[in-house]
Amino acid sequence: MEALKQGTDALFILLGAIMVLAMHAGFAFLELGTVRKKNQVNALVKILVDFSVSTVVYFVVGYGVAYGTHFFVGADTLVLQSGYGLVKFFFLLTFAAAIPAIISGGIAERARFWPQLLATAVIVGFVYPFYEGIAWNQHFGVQAWIKALTGEEFHDFAGSVVVHAMGGWIALPAVILLGSRANRYRKDGAISAHPPSNIPFLALGAWILIVGWFGFNVMSAQSVDKLSGLVAVNSLMAMVGGTLTALVMGKNDPGFVHNGPLAGLVAVCAGSDLMHPLGALVVGAVAGAIFVVMFTLTQNKWKIDDVLGVWPLHGLCGTWGGLAAGIFGSKALGGLGGISFSGQLIGTLLGVVWALLGGAVVYGTLKATVGLRLSQEEEFDGADLSIHKISATPDREVSW
Repeated sequence: MEALKQGTDALFILLGAIMVLAMHAGFAFLELGTVRKKNQVNALVKILVDFSVSTVVYFVVGYGVAYGTHFFVGADTLVLQSGYGLVKFFFLLTFAAAIPAIISGGIAERARFWPQLLATAVIVGFVYPFYEGIAWNQHFGVQAWIKALTGEEFHDFAGSVVVHAMGGWIALPAVILLGSRANRYRKDGAISAHPPSNIPFLALGAWILIVGWFGFNVMSAQSVDKLSGLVAVNSLMAMVGGTLTALVMGKNDPGFVHNGPLAGLVAVCAGSDLMHPLGALVVGAVAGAIFVVMFTLTQNKWKIDDVLGVWPLHGLCGTWGGLAAGIFGSKALGGLGGISFSGQLIGTLLGVVWALLGGAVVYGTLKATVGLRLSQEEEFDGADLSIHKISATPDREVSW
């Protein structure tokens, strides 16, 4: 029976890893559909290569930083418990690799390729797993300190703060240090609109992310005996809450409609195992509103050129999710309890401050040393031709 349970758990978490791996296709198509045609190839290449760099760095360094374990042993040791330790690494890697995938959307259309890969290596190797270890592996006694102070540990079931807020708040300094795209904000005060280049691809990306998210949230249980249908239904309710709010507040804009569900899902990750489904619906609805309002403000009023709105979507909705778990997870609002709002506030703020600091140091150092941005000519030509020497839909040559 024990061997059967080990095999079942390994399969369970492997399926979760595959579903979250598929989400990276969602990141790629969401970015491809949002950026201009001259930057579509770059969106696809970045996500795949970032994932590959993340895998190597997290395997060699990052996983050890977060969990104090390594894989430099014989394969006979690695296959114990049906190789559960290995597939757990695979599952958690797909979370870690989401950080550069999130950042990619913010810095799209004007960032250089190789400096971003360097940033990915440092972020996935140290910046992200350092906080991951604190939140999910009791590092440095921080969780014990929060529990002593507030009565409960900081709770983030599937990564509203650990993954999403971390990615969004690291991206903010990167976007600011890069500066806006050429001619986006003109000297006469006018703003050049860059509408999405391909709504069907943007929608496809959103749908792939939505479906994969059920692996992201449900499989965060990490073993079959801890599986909770509550997590699945809460994820569903938050997704539709975000969609409907974004539809109304975004005035039928398809970009908002397809980012609304993602906002809801970002926000529900932390407390999806504790909330009542109606609470999750409210959490998702609030997240949809946060995204529409803050995306509009950052782009139009503050003139922060965050191309996919990754700071409002992941940074702010992730922060809201960390706090919302402390509100809607309470028994008074139909949740399971065992959670403290002040504990959530402390843990969330720690994550935000660490992400901002990490993003500023990594991207500030790269800007000062190797440079972050394409030249004016390269940006005008587009990242596809400048970096990859081919466009998304090259004209067929008929010279033969």
